[in-house]
Amino acid sequence: MELGLVGLGKMGGNMRERIRRGGHTVIGYDRNPDVADVHSLEELVKSLTGPRVVWVMVPAGEATQTTIDTLAELLSPGDIVVDGGNSRWTDDEKHAGELAAKGIGFVDCGVSGGVWGLENGYALMYGGDAEHVAKAQPVFDALKPEGEFGSVHAGKVGAGHFAKMVHNGIEYAMMQAFAEGWELLEAVDSVTDVREVFRSWQEGTVIRSWLLDLAVKALDSDEHLEKLRGVAADSGEGRWTVEAAIDNAVPLPAITASLFARFTSQQEDSPQMKMVAALRNQFGGHAVEGSTEATK
Repeated sequence: MELGLVGLGKMGGNMRERIRRGGHTVIGYDRNPDVADVHSLEELVKSLTGPRVVWVMVPAGEATQTTIDTLAELLSPGDIVVDGGNSRWTDDEKHAGELAAKGIGFVDCGVSGGVWGLENGYALMYGGDAEHVAKAQPVFDALKPEGEFGSVHAGKVGAGHFAKMVHNGIEYAMMQAFAEGWELLEAVDSVTDVREVFRSWQEGTVIRSWLLDLAVKALDSDEHLEKLRGVAADSGEGRWTVEAAIDNAVPLPAITASLFARFTSQQEDSPQMKMVAALRNQFGGHAVEGSTEATK
């Protein structure tokens, strides 16, 4: 089949290549003319034979909204838009309604696989009407990993991105658990080779996983992670997962704690800990450390 692909960054560019390897025609547009096959959305739409399928792979929020608004004016009834970015599921419902008013179908698709997806395939979670999903199914089949699993029609519009959001929340908690275990192992004198402890877990343990494999790979490159700063950004999806938990009264203590740990990592000097230090000094006379600014 033919596919229009909007957004050819790290993931979009590799997805274009994997879909082409699957035997399909992909016409890609990106604001960077060096990687684009065409140089405007108008040219992209004109290059495709109807009924068209256009996959949007741009940042969530304004960029996605602008792209979908433009496509709504260019596409025809019977065409399909797939949003494969990390949009919030509530935006999917809005986009589906806007496109449906013009007779254009909409499918939301959560995509996981990162830089390894080109060779390993991408895990796909998609939501939308069955007839719209069917039109994009050959592309889903080309992108997914080999084997029985790796893609799912998760439900109605929004279900794909909601499932991917929860996936990312679980990912936060798993990474935090590995990180905390690693720090504790590094902190004691009795464990003399933390990297090899992690490597030993790769076979036969209940925590063996791709994340563990990647942790070992990172430690092979920098055994004590001395080349890195302990700062981790948080994506919108981690926050949305916690917000959805509150809205649905579902307790997520591990995922919530892992999100807040990332907030802490982004602070140069924790304001909260300043208050804790001040209180300890007030009630117990515990020593406090002066700030670098105060000692200048």
